[in-house]
Amino acid sequence: MKYKALLALACLISSHANAHKAGDWIIKAGPISVQPSVDSDPIDVAGLQTFENGVDVDNDVQLGLTGTYMLTDRWGIELLAASPFSHDIELEDAPVTAGDTKHLPPTLSLQYYPDFGSDTFIPFVGLGLNHTVFFEEDASADLNLALDDILSQPAGTTDATLDLDNSTGIAAQIGLDYMISENILINGTIWWIDIDTQANIYTADATVNFDVDIDPFVYFLSVGYRF
Repeated sequence: MKYKALLALACLISSHANAHKAGDWIIKAGPISVQPSVDSDPIDVAGLQTFENGVDVDNDVQLGLTGTYMLTDRWGIELLAASPFSHDIELEDAPVTAGDTKHLPPTLSLQYYPDFGSDTFIPFVGLGLNHTVFFEEDASADLNLALDDILSQPAGTTDATLDLDNSTGIAAQIGLDYMISENILINGTIWWIDIDTQANIYTADATVNFDVDIDPFVYFLSVGYRF
């Protein structure tokens, strides 16, 4: 009797699920992880190629939020937002944290939902534009000491300032919505985002500029509501 009741409930849920339709709004929220795949220029200080392998940027997990509006049964437009990400910036050639930064990566994408003959499993792909805003950049005390050593200055002389240029680039995504009822879904989405910035380190004696391609993969697991 118990198993018959569970089977009846499963049939009821699946019978009420259907594919997205034109005019639907879909809101999703859950953990989102930014995992950079960094390609950094060498860092030249005082005309010397001091750090040949540049920098690396660590991962971070925050709360992600997306909102999608279905333009048609097959096409939607989505906005990705999140709470601010925070990243340490590491020197690749030395065990030194050069600094840290926060960023916001709003991304607007046009999505396509192919017809795979299922109203429960709803895959999609998307292509769009990302604008990453960096803020609260800080150079570390360890970086200041490293620069003092390179510039042959007494320890504590350098007081560097770090600045990262904002970035605009393309974003590609692939994802899957799984409808567990008429309105409720679970989702998994992966983005690759083109984030390229110029890092600027300012001191009283020199200015250091180098390019960093961050280009992260972004992973999102969420629960959504369709209305």
